Amino acid sequence: MDEAVRGNQAVWERAATKYVNEYDEMLDLARGRWELFPRELELLEPVLSRGPVVVHFQSGHGLDDTALVRAGARKVVGVDYSVVTAGAAQRRAAEVGVPCHYVAAEVPGVPVRDECADLVYTGKGAVIWMRDIDAWARDAARVLRPGGSLFVYDAHPAVPMWSWDEDEPRIRPDRSYFAESHVNDTFPGNGAREWQWTLGQIVTAITRAGLRLDVLEEYAEPFWRPDDGYTAAAWSGRLPNAYALLAHK
Repeated sequence: MDEAVRGNQAVWERAATKYVNEYDEMLDLARGRWELFPRELELLEPVLSRGPVVVHFQSGHGLDDTALVRAGARKVVGVDYSVVTAGAAQRRAAEVGVPCHYVAAEVPGVPVRDECADLVYTGKGAVIWMRDIDAWARDAARVLRPGGSLFVYDAHPAVPMWSWDEDEPRIRPDRSYFAESHVNDTFPGNGAREWQWTLGQIVTAITRAGLRLDVLEEYAEPFWRPDDGYTAAAWSGRLPNAYALLAHK
């Protein structure tokens, strides 16, 4: 783990106290109020209908994992480099009674055996924390069984450029689509370094790892909005804010 990744881990260990402080609320969500997005369910239906074993790269709070089990997954192994986050997710899974198990570890370098998963699921704020996109894609390919699928639902790579102005969407003067990285200035990752991978770089890394692309879609709707109801003009339907990618081995 290099210095930048260690710094990001420290930021997320501090931010993860949110999952402890709001434990009861998140437990209620895990019990059935949290669902995958409708388009996720549509794209994953053929995979989930077969009762897959899932490995979730950068599993975060783990609510997507309980939703994956409700949608058909046989079990989910979540991997996140925040010990606090993985611990809180494991406690929730035990209380809800779902077959979700968590490991605190860095991605890439996921500590599971080769070809153990039918589905690698990731996204919703995950890819930006990858220091090496090619190593990430190779790790996904390594974990998947032949015929297994990689699914990503994440913020569009252009999102770091959009301002949060209410009147008009604007391009931030301090950002570039082709920059290597930038420092996050919003909660909860404030102060962490995000790596900027273009859509072309992400797709190329996946295909170079030996996976075949099935679906690539772009969406105007962001995968996350603030809880206070704030709405930025960049989210009004004119700009890309999220994407989905499905590939198979």
